Amino acid sequence: MANTITTAIEKLDKNPQVILTSFHGIPKRYTDKGDPYYHHCIETSDLVRKKLKWTKDKWEATFQSRFGPEEWLQPYTSETLSSLAQKGVKRIAVLSPAFVSECIETLEEIEIKEKEDFLNAGGEEFTYIPCLNESPAHIDLLSDLIKREMSGWIN
Repeated sequence: MANTITTAIEKLDKNPQVILTSFHGIPKRYTDKGDPYYHHCIETSDLVRKKLKWTKDKWEATFQSRFGPEEWLQPYTSETLSSLAQKGVKRIAVLSPAFVSECIETLEEIEIKEKEDFLNAGGEEFTYIPCLNESPAHIDLLSDLIKREMSGWIN
C-alpha cells in the first residue's frame, strides 16, 4: 500500500496537503459492542502513515458508505473532505485501504461524488489513489497470507 501511495504522489506536480484514508464504515453500535474494526482501521492508517513518514496533521482516517438513520463510525469521509476544503486545504489525496479492488464505493462514491463535493467546497486538486487491485505486490501478499493461514491444513 505504501508503494502504491508513493507512486501516485510522485506523479503529481505538488504533494497533497493532506492524505485521507477512507475506510468502509459500519454502524457505531457494532464497535460499542466490542467489534475491533474501528481500531484495526485506525492502526492500519497509522502504520502506513509512519511507513511513509507523514505527520499526523497531514494524514486522516475517515469512514464512508453510510446509509440509513443510524450513527456510523466517524469521522465521515464526506464531512471531512468538505471541512478540509473550507479550512483552506486545496490539494488532497484519498485512498480506500479496506477495499482490495475498485468498486462502486471507490469509483462512484469517492472518485466522482466526493471529488465533486471537495472541489465545490473550495478544494482545487483531488487525487484518488487506486486500490491495490491486481498489482504484483498485492498478489504476492495475498499468496503469502493464504499459504501462512493454510499451513497445516493441506498436506
